[in-house]
Amino acid sequence: MSIGTLWGIGVGPGPAGYLPLAALDALRRADLIYAPRARGAELSVALQCLAGIDIDPAKLREIEFNMDPDRSVLSEHYAQLADAIALELRAGRDVAYLTIGDSLTYSTYGYVLAALRARIPDLPQRTFPGITSYAAAASALAWPLGEGKERVLILPCPETAEELRSDILTHDIVVLMKVGARLGWVLDLLREMGIADHCAFARRIGLPGELLASGVGDLVANDAMGYLATLLVRRQPRQER
Repeated sequence: MSIGTLWGIGVGPGPAGYLPLAALDALRRADLIYAPRARGAELSVALQCLAGIDIDPAKLREIEFNMDPDRSVLSEHYAQLADAIALELRAGRDVAYLTIGDSLTYSTYGYVLAALRARIPDLPQRTFPGITSYAAAASALAWPLGEGKERVLILPCPETAEELRSDILTHDIVVLMKVGARLGWVLDLLREMGIADHCAFARRIGLPGELLASGVGDLVANDAMGYLATLLVRRQPRQER
């Protein structure tokens, strides 16, 4: 029996309709669809991104994720998940794996793909790109994400204000992902540097609890922090061209 195909599908950061047409065709052909869900969450955000698409519920397999900072715990989780998916693939079933945003940009799919390749070296697979959270945030706010020769840095939020200050001072634009509980001191730093008014913030784009802010001088951290948040930092005011 031939091995099934793995499809990695980026579903975008929230709004329904951000799924590429080629990925939609693969989704409809898949025998099984794996969708991650954060531990403690009632709904999978990845599945919410597919609102309006007719999918047989019998195909769906929700996977509970606990993003533990302990790498050994995470490795064991990915190993167990890869073992389960490998069984389906070896049985000849085609599997789609959903991931929020882009398939290979700070995504769990990259770990799953590596683990599966270790188990099935000749794995038939195709990865479809998706819309990143920062691209969606820039579009929602009409906030150009790099013009001319501007230097753009994309990174998970550093642990200290000193590190972030250095990153901002050496780039024109900084895209901050995975801000979480650090948002308070990040906003304080932007205000201290005098640049808060030409920065932007987006959380849960297109989903319940959406928050969009063009200018973050008055943004209250306790009201804004949470999952699926992106901060766009511009070191200098945008220049008219």
